[in-house]
Amino acid sequence: MISTSFTAEYGVDHPILCGGMTGLGTAELISAVANAGALGFLTALTQPSPEALSAEIARTREMTDKTFGVNLTILPTINPVPYDEYRAAIVEAGITVVETAGSSPEPHLPDFHAAGIKVIHKATSVRHALSAQRKGVDAISIDGFECAGHPGEDDVPGLILIPAAVRALDIPVIASGGLATGPGLAAALALGAVAANMGTRFMATHEAPIHENVKQQIVANDERDTVLVFRDFHNTARVVRNSVSEQIVEIAGRDGATFDDVAALASGQRGRQAVLAEGDMEGGMWWAGQAQGLIDSVGSVQDVIDEIIAEAEATIDRLPSLRS
Repeated sequence: MISTSFTAEYGVDHPILCGGMTGLGTAELISAVANAGALGFLTALTQPSPEALSAEIARTREMTDKTFGVNLTILPTINPVPYDEYRAAIVEAGITVVETAGSSPEPHLPDFHAAGIKVIHKATSVRHALSAQRKGVDAISIDGFECAGHPGEDDVPGLILIPAAVRALDIPVIASGGLATGPGLAAALALGAVAANMGTRFMATHEAPIHENVKQQIVANDERDTVLVFRDFHNTARVVRNSVSEQIVEIAGRDGATFDDVAALASGQRGRQAVLAEGDMEGGMWWAGQAQGLIDSVGSVQDVIDEIIAEAEATIDRLPSLRS
């Protein structure tokens, strides 16, 4: 058993998180993560309404009596999101930990803290992490360049970003991005993090609510099978390399291109339906990180977490022998 300040404070067995993933953070996956002794986050905006989120929280509680959280990603959207109502649903449900991402969590902190909810904020740079700390978040999940999704524009990998954040911050740091194995967890802890956040690794599990083709593609892919899209729009995102994502890069690189030129190709709805639901691997843009190169099998969440912890313990036990 590996114990850190994170396992003690958040009431879990293992210093592993399954962060919020749009379309994947549902009861089936998150209850399995909780039952295996780690901390998983339902994704609030995967649910079409605050009422649906309340129902999903209740459904998760029918499947586990362990701690789990909710991710609230705060982004500008064409159609306004009723964030106040989603926040109220989280508070009323008695959730004890929230993961925020995207824009500043500041407007939500008073209500969350008044309800005794701890807030972990995802950041992709030390300067943004420091800003979130000043606003009052309880912990930072620092996302290295290797991650799926939006890694920011600084291109700083975890081996640098994690210890830089630990050095600069006074609150706990959770390592995120490029982590999928026990040695990676041990390395994150050695760099000063209190836990490791994994996303892509939990996509390749039996309980992940996505098509089997997606899981097998993650296993087949290596660390080179991602591509950075939207760089030309200063909104960099790491997605899986396929014909659609490569076409997006080509179009976006043309003189005078705007996001409207790639919007249909980059549609989240298209990716979720054609790829994640139907298993058409060239049907749309979909998200995974460079950690694909470390994943060689699809297993149950329990087996994945057990293997990560066993590998991490073996790595930690081996290190003293290196001293002469």
